[in-house]
Amino acid sequence: MVIAALKRIFGSANDRHVKRFQGRVDAINALEPELSKLTDEQLRARTAEFRQQLANGTKLDDLLVPAFATVREASKRALGMRHFDVQLIGGMVLNERSIAEMRTGEGKTLVATLPVYLNALTGNGVHVVTVNDYLAKRDAEWMGQVYKFLGLTFGIIIHDLSDEQRKAAYAADVTYGTNNEFGFDYLRDNMKYSRAQMVQRGHAFAIVDEVDSILIDEARTPLIISGPSEDRSDLYTKVDAIIPIIGEGDFDLDEKQRAVTFTDQGIEKLEERLAAEGLLKSESLYDLENVALVHHLNSALRAHKMFQRDKDYIVRNDEVVIIDEFTGRMMPGRRYSEGLHQALEAKEHVKIQPENQTLASITFQNYFRLYKKLAGMTGTAATEAAEFADIYGLDVVTIPTNVPVQRKDDDDAIYRTAAEKFDAIADIIIDCQKRGQPVLVGTTSIEKSEMLAELLRQKKVGEMKVLNARYHEQEAHIVADAGVPGAITIATNMAGRGTDIKLGGNLEMRVAEQAAGLEGAERDAKIAEISAKIEADKQKALAAGGLMVIGTERHESRRIDNQLRGRSGRQGDPGHSKFFLSLQDDLMRIFPVESMDSMLSKLGLEQGEAITHPWVTKAIERAQGRVEARNFDIRKNILKYDDVMNDQRKVIFEQRLDLMDSEDVSDTITEMRHDVVDDIIAKAIPERSYPEQWNTEQLEAAVKTYLNIEVPVKAWAEEDDIDVEMVRERITKAADDAFAAKEERTLKSLADSGMANPTVMRQVEKSILLQSIDGLWREHLVTLDHLSKVVGWRGLAQRDPLNEYKQEAFELFQAMLANLRELVTTQLSHVEIQTRAPEPAPAPDLSQLEETHIDPFTGENDAEGELLTRPRTAAAAAGAAGLAPIDPKLLVGVSRNAPCPCGSGKKFKHCHGAY
Repeated sequence: MVIAALKRIFGSANDRHVKRFQGRVDAINALEPELSKLTDEQLRARTAEFRQQLANGTKLDDLLVPAFATVREASKRALGMRHFDVQLIGGMVLNERSIAEMRTGEGKTLVATLPVYLNALTGNGVHVVTVNDYLAKRDAEWMGQVYKFLGLTFGIIIHDLSDEQRKAAYAADVTYGTNNEFGFDYLRDNMKYSRAQMVQRGHAFAIVDEVDSILIDEARTPLIISGPSEDRSDLYTKVDAIIPIIGEGDFDLDEKQRAVTFTDQGIEKLEERLAAEGLLKSESLYDLENVALVHHLNSALRAHKMFQRDKDYIVRNDEVVIIDEFTGRMMPGRRYSEGLHQALEAKEHVKIQPENQTLASITFQNYFRLYKKLAGMTGTAATEAAEFADIYGLDVVTIPTNVPVQRKDDDDAIYRTAAEKFDAIADIIIDCQKRGQPVLVGTTSIEKSEMLAELLRQKKVGEMKVLNARYHEQEAHIVADAGVPGAITIATNMAGRGTDIKLGGNLEMRVAEQAAGLEGAERDAKIAEISAKIEADKQKALAAGGLMVIGTERHESRRIDNQLRGRSGRQGDPGHSKFFLSLQDDLMRIFPVESMDSMLSKLGLEQGEAITHPWVTKAIERAQGRVEARNFDIRKNILKYDDVMNDQRKVIFEQRLDLMDSEDVSDTITEMRHDVVDDIIAKAIPERSYPEQWNTEQLEAAVKTYLNIEVPVKAWAEEDDIDVEMVRERITKAADDAFAAKEERTLKSLADSGMANPTVMRQVEKSILLQSIDGLWREHLVTLDHLSKVVGWRGLAQRDPLNEYKQEAFELFQAMLANLRELVTTQLSHVEIQTRAPEPAPAPDLSQLEETHIDPFTGENDAEGELLTRPRTAAAAAGAAGLAPIDPKLLVGVSRNAPCPCGSGKKFKHCHGAY
């Protein structure tokens, strides 16, 4: 009570935080009359002025007021959109490395132009990160008009671009793209062998749109670049055929932990069946020989007992496609690891793709922490403020709405059964449709969205649209029309859809669909007609109460529920939201609210009756808060393990960059060779030992293996004054001399063949070094992945698994570096660079060569089938091709792609026109 009273008097911490920006907002507003008088060229010239000021030492923050004022004026002229004062505040929050929480419809896309422009003035590049290719392309082309007006360049990173296109996009002042593309480009860059091949140019500043979706939801799984390994599809099929024998009591399922394991009873069944199938290599399933088989069985069990079709994945075009749990979107190209995806493919009897070997990986947490300056924006971040602060060092600031929110949020209605709940939802949808009120229904899975749609069809409800992963392509159009009076839209998880629901309809979408191809007065008339229709429909929707949002159940995260609610009541429009729950919902079943069932029983609710009370709603939200805290702990724990790998990743990637930048790596190679000498001596000659205790045979063999030289260590050991330092010096000198001799031989060979190139050995050294690093790093990633999955068992021995993982990962890293030294030294010691004088090139066989020229209008190859030796006159062409003579007058004016006048049926260019 006291805290609430103090908040009313002094305002919350967030209110005070927002209030301190007001002075700058006033200063920006004061510049508006002055800037409005400038010509377009004068306004554009301010960009060069700002850049010059930065070059002269002015701080970036000192330019915030004039830069923001410039962007606002440019937006008015290029887009016809003027930033509201609250949008200016949002831009300042983003510039301060924070997250701006702005409600749906408050114009986050426009807000981003302010800090993007300001930070792009430095010339280091700004990345704007979105959740899908559609939004990246839409936002870049839309807001790009402002950047172009002000003299900045912008690029777009989407799927299926070449490296040259990507490099050009990253070289622009502003680059829009998806989180996946930015992350994968970073990984791919660190697999390249020269700086010139890399596409990214650094990580200066990034603004992440739908920041909660990307940095929390999507951050649960790492980005992985992998390559195919051994094909085991036959084994997956055989194991999948065995799993149906597993019944109740044969496995334990923990839905909270998302884990499933075989019981002793189940293992006995499996061993008996596997032995009969000839798959068991020894008596016990858990003998060492059956490790791979256990892995396959566990993957198949998870596929059958934990993953549901049309909820966790769908089958499309003979492929298993993952569905994102939070957004309900398909994620084509993304695959489960550890053989789980192959197990799902076997379960669904589609083509089993081979397992992949990890070549490079990174989590979103560690990728986005590469940026020197990071900010984000979303409609729902406050509930995850602790995670943003802890993991990314980002504060969350809630920006007030431009117009007060008019939406009415009802308390949850809780029913005993799911059937009663869905009947109640159907009734309210029918009522809304009769009154002309648009309805948006949020479900948690494809299965439930289609089940509700079928129920509505049975009740003779009119037209409805279902938005889920099956209809992903029509997403923007379905959402855009969800505000039409009487419209019914059923959607799986509205997280980050990126398209506003405007009452009456979306003008831009309608114009793009209905006015396409029209020009001039005809187009203007059509746009006026569409605008009038939308305005009339908007008034009908407003009169009916605005958009009605219905939640069919609560999500584990309050944030996802708030995203659904936030679709209604944009820009001060009226709206309504209500969630319907039942005790059979996943959240209520897996994470039960204490005494809820007994409470409903005591109330004696009859069939179809619900309980609705603020206390109940708060109790459910508290349960969601506990689940969120638990999920945060899980993500945080995973990140602690990944941080260990990340430290090693940074070392490897930085080392690769240093090597790529170096023209000469001979000093590194020499140092490695000397370290190898030290290592092999340490293994063969114990400390403080006498020569007769030395393992001379081992040392001689190791020198031959690693250094490709022969040294008489056994004879040396018989010398009177010999010691280990003398042995080290002799072996080191012999290795260096052998390497120098090899380099001299190579250079002489090149000179003799007329190919003198003094840098050839440096190039070979660099290439072998980079390839060796990459190969060992891949193996190291696999080893660390396996270690992270088993190290948890150390807790049973009262040892901290994380500390154990850190220690062993460090030891494995040291071992990897030792292996690198040995591998590089061995390869360079054994490699022989062969040179041959180039043989005179034979005269080309012109009859086998073809010319290619694509007709820009037809897309056909103009020279298809023609030879370089073809005759150059019409008569010669006809004779050479065995064509009948034809009157040359008939050939005049014939199009190259028209049928030949001779009646052969061929195109003119392939017949008498082939000259």
